[in-house]
Amino acid sequence: MDVTFDATKRELTTDQGTLRYHEAGDADAPPLILLHGSGPGVTGWRNYRGNLGHFARTHRCFVIEFPGFGVSDAVEGHPVLTAGSSVIRFMDALGIDKAAMIGNSMGGVVGVNLAIKKPERVEKLVTIGGVGPNVFSPSPSEGLRLLQEFTDAPDKDKLVRWLTSMVFDRSLVTEELIAERWAAAINPDAQKTAQMMYGSAAFEMQQQFMAASDNPPYWASMHKVACPTLLTWGRDDRVSPPDMSMIPMRLIPDAELHIFPKCGHWVMIEAKAAFEATVGAFLAR
Repeated sequence: MDVTFDATKRELTTDQGTLRYHEAGDADAPPLILLHGSGPGVTGWRNYRGNLGHFARTHRCFVIEFPGFGVSDAVEGHPVLTAGSSVIRFMDALGIDKAAMIGNSMGGVVGVNLAIKKPERVEKLVTIGGVGPNVFSPSPSEGLRLLQEFTDAPDKDKLVRWLTSMVFDRSLVTEELIAERWAAAINPDAQKTAQMMYGSAAFEMQQQFMAASDNPPYWASMHKVACPTLLTWGRDDRVSPPDMSMIPMRLIPDAELHIFPKCGHWVMIEAKAAFEATVGAFLAR
């Protein structure tokens, strides 16, 4: 099976611009949608390129590129909300009624929100860090503060500091990774999205809005997630520390939690084999 970038890349024209994605696996296999995270230079391909071949053995895999991150066409609105609506647009266009989903960090939040609001579309859910509130750890976390510093005034040194906070094994932050992420991070659409999500001014506005709002945070509705859910976490995650897993583990009725040792925020990369085996077994049940 050819799971290279060029062999798997696809485009889908919608009424809100072009969605780009990667597809691999048997057309008759059950669908699996992979949802990427956020941060400088992120794309779905960069999150999941190492895992696509494995999951394509058993599923028809779709790695969606969310609007506003420099690959799919940008749309108006908050990136987390537009990401969720893009998944539904994507599924409708391809005739996918229901699918299992894997979401990294922000992608996990997108998946949880879909499971709450569109439960009929989510078969099973796997999250990778990122969901829930900080219970004992500081908020914002170390990794989010470094991300905020980069967003306010981007430079390569700040990018390296942020990338280093994402992993347990610092050797994963190679010159190639730094160059790849830097080139993508300075894309105008990606910069606009980053400012909306992580800029100091946007963060302060969000805090004020939450303090004045009568609506509960999304995680307070996680008791409505009806599908089987696997929460995965790196024990040494400095972006979303593992104490965050306590609330979703308790609130989601059919949730289980797997924590990987010597692993940071990118579980699917840093604990690749163990992650694939754990998720594969969960999806096969």
